[in-house]
Amino acid sequence: MSCLTSSSPIACIINKITSQILYPVIVLLFTLATIMFLWGVIQYVIGSQGDTGKLEKAKNVILYGIIGMFIMASAWPIVAILQNFFQ
Repeated sequence: MSCLTSSSPIACIINKITSQILYPVIVLLFTLATIMFLWGVIQYVIGSQGDTGKLEKAKNVILYGIIGMFIMASAWPIVAILQNFFQ
């Protein structure tokens, strides 16, 4: 939607912020959380070699990756709802 056809200037600003800033940031952070999750899986499977300390560290990395993916996946619809609210 362009700013010329927008019903209000606030809707125009919100649309520009979400499309040019928030959505790319959400995609980037979701990608980083996925990479973190995969790195934790690699550490758990290959890097631990039976060491309980390394296993715990890998489990934590996997957990943090899952939490990050969940937060980014839930941020997407929240931003969409807020964007629709101001239209």
